[in-house]
Amino acid sequence: MKFGVIVGNRGFFPAHLAKSGRVEMLAAIEKAGHGAVAVTPEQSKHGAVESRGEAACCADLFKRHRDEIDGVIVTLPNFGDERAIADTLRMAGLGVPVLVQATPDTPGRMTIRDRRDSFCGKMSACNNLSQYGIPYSLTTLHTEAPDSEIFRKDLAWFAAVCRVVRGLKRLRIGAIGARPAAFNTVRYSEKILEANGISVEPIDLSEILGRIARMSDQDAGAKLDQIKKYVSTGRVPAEALMKMAKLGTVIDQWMAQTDVAISAVQCWTSLEEFFGVVPCTVMSMMSENLMSSACEVDICGVVGMHALQLASQSPSALLDWNNNYGEDPDKAVCFHCSNLPKHFFKEVRMDFQEIIAGTVGKENTFGTCVGRVKSGPMSFARFSTNDREGTIHGYTGEGEFTDDPLDTFGGAGVVRIPNLQGLLRYICERGFEHHVAANLAPVAAAVQEATTRYLGWNVHRDE
Repeated sequence: MKFGVIVGNRGFFPAHLAKSGRVEMLAAIEKAGHGAVAVTPEQSKHGAVESRGEAACCADLFKRHRDEIDGVIVTLPNFGDERAIADTLRMAGLGVPVLVQATPDTPGRMTIRDRRDSFCGKMSACNNLSQYGIPYSLTTLHTEAPDSEIFRKDLAWFAAVCRVVRGLKRLRIGAIGARPAAFNTVRYSEKILEANGISVEPIDLSEILGRIARMSDQDAGAKLDQIKKYVSTGRVPAEALMKMAKLGTVIDQWMAQTDVAISAVQCWTSLEEFFGVVPCTVMSMMSENLMSSACEVDICGVVGMHALQLASQSPSALLDWNNNYGEDPDKAVCFHCSNLPKHFFKEVRMDFQEIIAGTVGKENTFGTCVGRVKSGPMSFARFSTNDREGTIHGYTGEGEFTDDPLDTFGGAGVVRIPNLQGLLRYICERGFEHHVAANLAPVAAAVQEATTRYLGWNVHRDE
Protein backbone atom coordinates (compact mmCIF):
# COMPACT_ATOMS: atom_id res chain seq x y z
CA MET A 1 0.00 0.00 0.00
CA LYS A 2 1.04 3.62 -0.45
CA PHE A 3 -0.24 6.44 1.73
CA GLY A 4 -0.22 10.16 1.21
CA VAL A 5 0.90 11.80 4.45
CA ILE A 6 -0.22 15.24 5.65
CA VAL A 7 1.74 16.51 8.65
CA GLY A 8 -0.23 19.16 10.50
CA ASN A 9 1.55 22.18 12.02
CA ARG A 10 0.49 25.44 13.65
CA GLY A 11 2.87 28.34 14.02
CA PHE A 12 2.37 29.21 17.68
CA PHE A 13 2.82 25.58 18.74
CA PRO A 14 6.28 23.96 18.96
CA ALA A 15 7.40 23.48 15.35
CA HIS A 16 10.06 20.95 16.32
CA LEU A 17 7.21 18.57 17.12
CA ALA A 18 6.07 18.73 13.49
CA LYS A 19 9.60 17.91 12.39
CA SER A 20 9.97 14.90 14.70
CA GLY A 21 6.35 13.83 14.16
CA ARG A 22 6.87 13.60 10.42
CA VAL A 23 9.89 11.35 10.93
CA GLU A 24 8.00 9.17 13.41
CA MET A 25 4.99 8.69 11.12
CA LEU A 26 7.07 7.89 8.05
CA ALA A 27 9.05 5.37 10.11
CA ALA A 28 5.85 3.70 11.34
CA ILE A 29 4.51 3.42 7.79
CA GLU A 30 7.78 1.97 6.50
CA LYS A 31 7.99 -0.51 9.41
CA ALA A 32 4.52 -1.76 8.51
CA GLY A 33 5.73 -2.47 4.97
CA HIS A 34 3.96 0.39 3.22
CA GLY A 35 5.15 3.32 1.13
CA ALA A 36 4.51 7.02 1.69
CA VAL A 37 4.14 10.19 -0.38
CA ALA A 38 4.87 13.35 1.63
CA VAL A 39 6.29 16.81 1.06
CA THR A 40 9.90 17.19 2.12
CA PRO A 41 11.41 19.71 4.57
CA GLU A 42 12.80 21.45 1.48
CA GLN A 43 9.30 21.92 0.05
CA SER A 44 7.64 23.19 3.21
CA LYS A 45 8.63 24.06 6.76
CA HIS A 46 9.62 20.75 8.39
CA GLY A 47 7.74 18.90 5.61
CA ALA A 48 4.46 19.90 7.24
CA VAL A 49 1.37 21.75 5.99
CA GLU A 50 0.26 25.02 7.56
CA SER A 51 -0.27 27.76 4.98
CA ARG A 52 -2.41 27.87 1.87
CA GLY A 53 0.74 27.69 -0.25
CA GLU A 54 2.00 24.61 1.58
CA ALA A 55 -1.42 23.00 1.17
CA ALA A 56 -1.25 23.65 -2.60
CA CYS A 57 2.28 22.20 -2.75
CA CYS A 58 1.18 19.03 -0.95
CA ALA A 59 -1.97 18.71 -3.07
CA ASP A 60 0.06 19.00 -6.28
CA LEU A 61 2.38 16.26 -5.05
CA PHE A 62 -0.59 14.01 -4.29
CA LYS A 63 -2.12 14.66 -7.71
CA ARG A 64 1.10 13.63 -9.41
CA HIS A 65 0.89 10.33 -7.51
CA ARG A 66 -2.88 9.91 -7.81
CA ASP A 67 -2.72 6.41 -9.28
CA GLU A 68 -0.38 5.20 -6.52
CA ILE A 69 -2.01 6.60 -3.37
CA ASP A 70 -4.44 4.20 -1.68
CA GLY A 71 -5.26 6.41 1.30
CA VAL A 72 -4.18 9.53 3.17
CA ILE A 73 -2.94 9.72 6.76
CA VAL A 74 -3.30 13.05 8.55
CA THR A 75 -0.87 13.12 11.44
CA LEU A 76 -1.06 15.81 14.14
CA PRO A 77 2.18 16.05 16.14
CA ASN A 78 0.86 19.38 17.43
CA PHE A 79 -2.48 21.19 17.15
CA GLY A 80 -2.16 21.57 13.37
CA ASP A 81 -3.80 24.00 11.01
CA GLU A 82 -7.23 22.55 10.27
CA ARG A 83 -7.83 24.74 7.22
CA ALA A 84 -4.61 23.72 5.52
CA ILE A 85 -5.38 20.03 6.11
CA ALA A 86 -8.87 20.29 4.63
CA ASP A 87 -7.65 22.49 1.76
CA THR A 88 -4.97 19.96 0.85
CA LEU A 89 -7.48 17.15 0.60
CA ARG A 90 -9.99 19.26 -1.33
CA MET A 91 -7.40 20.49 -3.84
CA ALA A 92 -5.90 17.02 -4.29
CA GLY A 93 -9.35 15.48 -4.94
CA LEU A 94 -8.10 11.92 -4.54
CA GLY A 95 -11.35 10.41 -3.27
CA VAL A 96 -9.50 7.88 -1.10
CA PRO A 97 -9.95 7.01 2.59
CA VAL A 98 -8.46 9.40 5.16
CA LEU A 99 -7.18 8.46 8.63
CA VAL A 100 -6.80 11.18 11.25
CA GLN A 101 -4.16 10.48 13.92
CA ALA A 102 -3.09 12.69 16.83
CA THR A 103 0.03 12.17 18.96
CA PRO A 104 -0.51 12.23 22.74
CA ASP A 105 1.05 14.72 25.13
CA THR A 106 3.40 13.44 27.82
CA PRO A 107 2.74 14.43 31.46
CA GLY A 108 5.76 16.39 32.68
CA ARG A 109 6.44 17.72 29.19
CA MET A 110 3.64 20.21 28.80
CA THR A 111 5.46 23.50 28.97
CA ILE A 112 5.25 26.01 26.13
CA ARG A 113 8.23 24.27 24.50
CA ASP A 114 6.80 20.75 24.30
CA ARG A 115 3.01 20.89 24.69
CA ARG A 116 1.28 19.40 21.64
CA ASP A 117 -2.45 20.14 22.11
CA SER A 118 -3.12 17.63 19.29
CA PHE A 119 -5.83 16.16 21.55
CA CYS A 120 -7.74 19.38 20.89
CA GLY A 121 -6.46 19.96 17.36
CA LYS A 122 -7.87 16.63 16.18
CA MET A 123 -11.38 17.88 16.92
CA SER A 124 -10.78 21.03 14.88
CA ALA A 125 -9.35 19.05 11.97
CA CYS A 126 -12.33 16.68 11.97
CA ASN A 127 -14.73 19.62 12.24
CA ASN A 128 -13.27 21.17 9.10
CA LEU A 129 -13.25 17.89 7.19
CA SER A 130 -16.93 17.56 8.03
CA GLN A 131 -17.59 21.10 6.79
CA TYR A 132 -15.78 20.31 3.54
CA GLY A 133 -17.76 17.07 3.09
CA ILE A 134 -14.62 14.94 3.18
CA PRO A 135 -15.19 11.51 4.79
CA TYR A 136 -12.53 10.32 7.25
CA SER A 137 -11.71 7.52 9.68
CA LEU A 138 -10.51 7.70 13.27
CA THR A 139 -7.97 5.77 15.31
CA THR A 140 -9.15 3.52 18.14
CA LEU A 141 -7.95 5.95 20.81
CA HIS A 142 -8.31 9.69 20.40
CA THR A 143 -4.51 10.06 20.64
CA GLU A 144 -1.97 7.39 19.70
CA ALA A 145 1.79 7.57 19.21
CA PRO A 146 2.94 6.52 15.73
CA ASP A 147 5.32 3.94 17.23
CA SER A 148 2.68 2.40 19.54
CA GLU A 149 1.25 -1.09 19.19
CA ILE A 150 -2.29 0.24 19.02
CA PHE A 151 -1.44 2.51 16.09
CA ARG A 152 0.26 -0.41 14.36
CA LYS A 153 -3.05 -2.29 14.55
CA ASP A 154 -4.99 0.77 13.42
CA LEU A 155 -2.67 1.19 10.45
CA ALA A 156 -3.26 -2.44 9.46
CA TRP A 157 -7.01 -1.88 9.78
CA PHE A 158 -6.84 1.30 7.70
CA ALA A 159 -4.83 -0.49 5.01
CA ALA A 160 -7.63 -3.08 4.85
CA VAL A 161 -10.20 -0.29 4.50
CA CYS A 162 -8.21 1.20 1.63
CA ARG A 163 -7.90 -2.16 -0.15
CA VAL A 164 -11.66 -2.70 0.04
CA VAL A 165 -12.46 0.79 -1.25
CA ARG A 166 -9.99 0.60 -4.13
CA GLY A 167 -10.96 -2.98 -4.98
CA LEU A 168 -14.71 -2.35 -5.11
CA LYS A 169 -14.44 0.82 -7.16
CA ARG A 170 -14.34 0.01 -10.89
CA LEU A 171 -14.75 -3.71 -10.16
CA ARG A 172 -15.61 -5.97 -13.11
CA ILE A 173 -17.50 -9.21 -12.45
CA GLY A 174 -18.02 -12.08 -14.88
CA ALA A 175 -21.53 -13.55 -14.94
CA ILE A 176 -21.10 -17.01 -16.46
CA GLY A 177 -24.52 -18.30 -17.46
CA ALA A 178 -28.06 -17.27 -16.52
CA ARG A 179 -29.52 -17.18 -13.04
CA PRO A 180 -31.12 -20.59 -12.36
CA ALA A 181 -34.92 -20.29 -12.55
CA ALA A 182 -35.33 -21.78 -9.07
CA PHE A 183 -33.09 -19.17 -7.43
CA ASN A 184 -35.10 -15.93 -7.19
CA THR A 185 -32.99 -15.20 -4.12
CA VAL A 186 -29.97 -14.23 -6.23
CA ARG A 187 -31.76 -11.56 -8.27
CA TYR A 188 -29.94 -8.24 -8.35
CA SER A 189 -29.95 -4.88 -10.12
CA GLU A 190 -27.12 -4.56 -12.59
CA LYS A 191 -27.91 -0.85 -12.95
CA ILE A 192 -27.55 -0.16 -9.22
CA LEU A 193 -24.20 -1.94 -9.20
CA GLU A 194 -23.09 0.07 -12.24
CA ALA A 195 -24.07 3.31 -10.49
CA ASN A 196 -21.70 2.23 -7.70
CA GLY A 197 -18.80 1.57 -10.07
CA ILE A 198 -19.30 -2.21 -10.35
CA SER A 199 -19.71 -3.59 -13.88
CA VAL A 200 -21.07 -7.01 -14.83
CA GLU A 201 -19.80 -8.76 -17.97
CA PRO A 202 -22.12 -11.64 -18.97
CA ILE A 203 -21.47 -14.67 -21.13
CA ASP A 204 -24.04 -17.30 -22.04
CA LEU A 205 -23.31 -20.84 -20.90
CA SER A 206 -23.76 -22.00 -24.51
CA GLU A 207 -20.73 -19.92 -25.49
CA ILE A 208 -18.65 -21.57 -22.79
CA LEU A 209 -19.75 -25.04 -23.88
CA GLY A 210 -19.26 -24.16 -27.55
CA ARG A 211 -15.66 -23.09 -26.93
CA ILE A 212 -15.06 -26.30 -24.98
CA ALA A 213 -16.38 -28.36 -27.89
CA ARG A 214 -13.71 -26.86 -30.16
CA MET A 215 -10.90 -27.57 -27.70
CA SER A 216 -8.50 -30.49 -27.85
CA ASP A 217 -7.39 -32.42 -24.77
CA GLN A 218 -3.90 -31.06 -25.27
CA ASP A 219 -5.17 -27.48 -24.98
CA ALA A 220 -6.36 -28.25 -21.44
CA GLY A 221 -3.28 -30.17 -20.33
CA ALA A 222 -1.86 -27.42 -18.14
CA LYS A 223 -5.15 -26.94 -16.28
CA LEU A 224 -5.50 -30.69 -15.80
CA ASP A 225 -2.09 -30.78 -14.11
CA GLN A 226 -3.11 -27.87 -11.86
CA ILE A 227 -6.31 -29.66 -10.81
CA LYS A 228 -4.45 -32.87 -9.92
CA LYS A 229 -1.95 -30.92 -7.83
CA TYR A 230 -4.69 -28.90 -6.15
CA VAL A 231 -6.88 -31.65 -4.66
CA SER A 232 -7.03 -35.43 -4.27
CA THR A 233 -8.75 -36.86 -7.37
CA GLY A 234 -8.47 -40.60 -6.75
CA ARG A 235 -12.24 -41.18 -6.78
CA VAL A 236 -12.86 -39.25 -9.99
CA PRO A 237 -12.97 -40.70 -13.55
CA ALA A 238 -10.38 -39.36 -15.99
CA GLU A 239 -13.09 -38.23 -18.39
CA ALA A 240 -14.64 -35.98 -15.73
CA LEU A 241 -11.25 -34.50 -14.87
CA MET A 242 -10.63 -33.58 -18.50
CA LYS A 243 -14.04 -31.91 -18.71
CA MET A 244 -13.18 -29.83 -15.66
CA ALA A 245 -9.82 -28.91 -17.13
CA LYS A 246 -11.45 -27.70 -20.35
CA LEU A 247 -14.06 -25.74 -18.43
CA GLY A 248 -11.37 -24.10 -16.31
CA THR A 249 -9.24 -23.29 -19.34
CA VAL A 250 -12.10 -21.61 -21.20
CA ILE A 251 -13.14 -19.59 -18.15
CA ASP A 252 -9.55 -18.47 -17.54
CA GLN A 253 -9.20 -17.34 -21.15
CA TRP A 254 -12.52 -15.50 -21.17
CA MET A 255 -11.79 -13.69 -17.89
CA ALA A 256 -8.42 -12.53 -19.19
CA GLN A 257 -9.93 -11.36 -22.48
CA THR A 258 -12.71 -9.37 -20.78
CA ASP A 259 -10.61 -8.08 -17.86
CA VAL A 260 -12.94 -9.36 -15.15
CA ALA A 261 -11.51 -9.92 -11.67
CA ILE A 262 -14.07 -12.26 -10.09
CA SER A 263 -16.97 -14.39 -11.28
CA ALA A 264 -20.31 -16.03 -10.55
CA VAL A 265 -21.17 -19.26 -12.35
CA GLN A 266 -24.42 -21.01 -13.26
CA CYS A 267 -24.43 -24.52 -11.89
CA TRP A 268 -27.83 -25.88 -10.91
CA THR A 269 -28.28 -27.97 -13.07
CA SER A 270 -27.31 -27.08 -16.63
CA LEU A 271 -23.63 -28.01 -16.45
CA GLU A 272 -24.46 -31.38 -14.93
CA GLU A 273 -27.20 -32.25 -17.44
CA PHE A 274 -25.54 -30.97 -20.61
CA PHE A 275 -21.81 -31.19 -19.86
CA GLY A 276 -21.49 -33.86 -17.19
CA VAL A 277 -19.54 -32.27 -14.31
CA VAL A 278 -19.99 -29.67 -11.59
CA PRO A 279 -17.80 -26.54 -11.75
CA CYS A 280 -16.95 -26.61 -8.04
CA THR A 281 -13.23 -27.45 -8.24
CA VAL A 282 -12.63 -24.89 -10.98
CA MET A 283 -14.36 -22.25 -8.85
CA SER A 284 -12.52 -23.37 -5.70
CA MET A 285 -9.20 -22.89 -7.47
CA MET A 286 -10.16 -19.38 -8.58
CA SER A 287 -11.18 -18.41 -5.05
CA GLU A 288 -8.00 -19.93 -3.65
CA ASN A 289 -6.05 -17.67 -6.03
CA LEU A 290 -7.97 -14.58 -4.76
CA MET A 291 -10.26 -14.50 -7.82
CA SER A 292 -13.46 -15.11 -5.85
CA SER A 293 -16.11 -17.21 -7.59
CA ALA A 294 -19.71 -17.71 -6.42
CA CYS A 295 -22.26 -20.28 -7.52
CA GLU A 296 -25.79 -19.77 -8.89
CA VAL A 297 -24.72 -16.52 -10.58
CA ASP A 298 -24.92 -14.83 -7.16
CA ILE A 299 -23.31 -11.56 -8.23
CA CYS A 300 -23.97 -9.77 -4.95
CA GLY A 301 -22.66 -12.82 -3.11
CA VAL A 302 -19.33 -12.64 -4.90
CA VAL A 303 -19.10 -8.91 -4.10
CA GLY A 304 -19.22 -9.91 -0.42
CA MET A 305 -16.56 -12.56 -0.99
CA HIS A 306 -14.36 -10.03 -2.74
CA ALA A 307 -14.76 -7.38 -0.02
CA LEU A 308 -13.70 -9.83 2.69
CA GLN A 309 -10.83 -11.09 0.55
CA LEU A 310 -9.59 -7.55 -0.09
CA ALA A 311 -9.65 -6.79 3.62
CA SER A 312 -7.90 -9.98 4.75
CA GLN A 313 -5.78 -10.75 1.65
CA SER A 314 -6.87 -14.39 2.01
CA PRO A 315 -9.47 -16.52 0.17
CA SER A 316 -13.21 -16.19 0.76
CA ALA A 317 -16.06 -18.67 0.32
CA LEU A 318 -19.79 -18.45 -0.31
CA LEU A 319 -21.86 -20.49 2.14
CA ASP A 320 -25.46 -21.17 3.05
CA TRP A 321 -26.81 -20.29 6.46
CA ASN A 322 -28.01 -23.88 6.35
CA ASN A 323 -28.94 -25.64 9.60
CA ASN A 324 -29.37 -25.21 13.31
CA TYR A 325 -26.80 -27.03 15.43
CA GLY A 326 -28.69 -28.96 18.09
CA GLU A 327 -30.23 -26.69 20.69
CA ASP A 328 -27.42 -24.13 20.91
CA PRO A 329 -28.97 -20.80 19.80
CA ASP A 330 -25.58 -19.28 18.96
CA LYS A 331 -24.42 -22.08 16.66
CA ALA A 332 -25.36 -23.01 13.09
CA VAL A 333 -24.14 -25.22 10.26
CA CYS A 334 -22.72 -23.34 7.28
CA PHE A 335 -22.59 -25.49 4.17
CA HIS A 336 -22.11 -25.65 0.43
CA CYS A 337 -21.94 -28.54 -2.05
CA SER A 338 -19.03 -27.37 -2.35
CA ASN A 339 -16.72 -24.96 -4.16
CA LEU A 340 -14.99 -23.70 -1.01
CA PRO A 341 -11.31 -22.78 -1.52
CA LYS A 342 -8.78 -25.26 -0.15
CA HIS A 343 -7.76 -22.59 2.39
CA PHE A 344 -10.99 -23.35 4.32
CA PHE A 345 -10.53 -27.07 4.86
CA LYS A 346 -8.77 -29.27 7.38
CA GLU A 347 -8.51 -31.88 4.61
CA VAL A 348 -10.19 -31.94 1.22
CA ARG A 349 -10.83 -34.40 -1.60
CA MET A 350 -12.71 -34.24 -4.89
CA ASP A 351 -15.93 -36.22 -5.07
CA PHE A 352 -19.44 -36.10 -6.56
CA GLN A 353 -22.32 -33.76 -5.68
CA GLU A 354 -24.70 -35.87 -3.62
CA ILE A 355 -27.76 -33.62 -3.94
CA ILE A 356 -27.80 -33.18 -7.73
CA ALA A 357 -26.71 -36.80 -8.29
CA GLY A 358 -30.21 -37.88 -7.26
CA THR A 359 -31.68 -36.26 -10.38
CA VAL A 360 -28.93 -36.29 -13.04
CA GLY A 361 -26.86 -39.29 -11.97
CA LYS A 362 -23.63 -39.59 -10.00
CA GLU A 363 -21.53 -39.89 -13.17
CA ASN A 364 -22.52 -36.32 -14.13
CA THR A 365 -21.73 -34.63 -10.82
CA PHE A 366 -18.03 -35.17 -10.14
CA GLY A 367 -16.01 -32.10 -9.16
CA THR A 368 -17.08 -31.06 -5.67
CA CYS A 369 -14.55 -30.23 -2.94
CA VAL A 370 -15.55 -32.27 0.10
CA GLY A 371 -14.21 -31.68 3.60
CA ARG A 372 -14.67 -30.09 7.01
CA VAL A 373 -14.06 -26.37 7.54
CA LYS A 374 -11.19 -25.85 9.97
CA SER A 375 -11.76 -24.10 13.28
CA GLY A 376 -10.79 -20.49 13.95
CA PRO A 377 -12.03 -16.91 13.70
CA MET A 378 -14.20 -15.93 10.76
CA SER A 379 -15.93 -12.91 9.26
CA PHE A 380 -19.11 -12.89 7.22
CA ALA A 381 -20.73 -10.38 4.87
CA ARG A 382 -23.74 -10.07 2.61
CA PHE A 383 -24.57 -7.26 0.19
CA SER A 384 -27.72 -6.85 -1.88
CA THR A 385 -29.14 -4.28 -4.25
CA ASN A 386 -32.15 -2.58 -2.68
CA ASP A 387 -34.17 -1.97 -5.82
CA ARG A 388 -36.95 -0.01 -4.14
CA GLU A 389 -34.50 2.52 -2.75
CA GLY A 390 -31.88 2.33 -5.50
CA THR A 391 -29.09 1.55 -3.04
CA ILE A 392 -26.80 -1.24 -1.90
CA HIS A 393 -27.34 -2.52 1.63
CA GLY A 394 -25.89 -5.36 3.63
CA TYR A 395 -24.52 -6.68 6.89
CA THR A 396 -21.20 -7.92 8.22
CA GLY A 397 -19.91 -9.41 11.45
CA GLU A 398 -17.63 -11.94 13.06
CA GLY A 399 -17.73 -15.31 14.77
CA GLU A 400 -15.74 -18.52 14.77
CA PHE A 401 -15.78 -21.95 13.20
CA THR A 402 -15.67 -24.66 15.86
CA ASP A 403 -14.53 -28.28 16.11
CA ASP A 404 -18.00 -29.51 17.10
CA PRO A 405 -18.79 -32.94 15.58
CA LEU A 406 -20.70 -32.88 12.30
CA ASP A 407 -21.65 -35.82 10.09
CA THR A 408 -22.66 -34.52 6.66
CA PHE A 409 -21.43 -34.20 3.06
CA GLY A 410 -20.07 -31.35 0.93
CA GLY A 411 -18.10 -28.56 2.53
CA ALA A 412 -19.44 -27.73 5.97
CA GLY A 413 -18.56 -26.27 9.33
CA VAL A 414 -20.16 -25.35 12.62
CA VAL A 415 -20.09 -21.63 13.29
CA ARG A 416 -20.62 -19.86 16.60
CA ILE A 417 -21.80 -16.25 16.52
CA PRO A 418 -22.78 -14.32 19.65
CA ASN A 419 -26.50 -13.49 19.53
CA LEU A 420 -26.92 -15.49 16.35
CA GLN A 421 -30.68 -15.43 16.82
CA GLY A 422 -30.67 -11.63 16.61
CA LEU A 423 -28.68 -11.80 13.37
CA LEU A 424 -31.05 -14.38 11.88
CA ARG A 425 -34.01 -12.19 12.76
CA TYR A 426 -32.26 -9.22 11.12
CA ILE A 427 -31.66 -11.27 7.95
CA CYS A 428 -35.27 -12.47 7.74
CA GLU A 429 -36.93 -9.17 8.63
CA ARG A 430 -34.98 -7.35 5.92
CA GLY A 431 -35.31 -10.05 3.30
CA PHE A 432 -31.62 -10.92 2.85
CA GLU A 433 -30.56 -14.02 0.95
CA HIS A 434 -29.59 -17.37 2.50
CA HIS A 435 -26.13 -17.08 0.89
CA VAL A 436 -23.38 -15.43 2.93
CA ALA A 437 -19.72 -14.74 2.17
CA ALA A 438 -17.19 -15.94 4.73
CA ASN A 439 -13.48 -15.43 5.38
CA LEU A 440 -11.15 -16.94 7.96
CA ALA A 441 -10.00 -13.59 9.39
CA PRO A 442 -11.57 -10.95 11.69
CA VAL A 443 -12.07 -8.11 9.17
CA ALA A 444 -15.72 -7.08 9.58
CA ALA A 445 -14.83 -3.65 10.99
CA ALA A 446 -12.73 -2.78 7.95
CA VAL A 447 -15.42 -3.99 5.54
CA GLN A 448 -18.10 -1.93 7.24
CA GLU A 449 -15.93 1.19 7.41
CA ALA A 450 -15.03 0.96 3.74
CA THR A 451 -18.52 0.29 2.45
CA THR A 452 -20.44 2.75 4.65
CA ARG A 453 -18.08 5.68 5.09
CA TYR A 454 -16.44 5.73 1.67
CA LEU A 455 -18.78 3.90 -0.71
CA GLY A 456 -22.03 5.16 0.80
CA TRP A 457 -23.68 1.74 1.24
CA ASN A 458 -26.00 0.98 4.14
CA VAL A 459 -24.14 -1.85 5.87
CA HIS A 460 -25.11 -3.09 9.35
CA ARG A 461 -22.38 -4.32 11.72
CA ASP A 462 -23.52 -7.33 13.74
CA GLU A 463 -22.14 -7.09 17.27
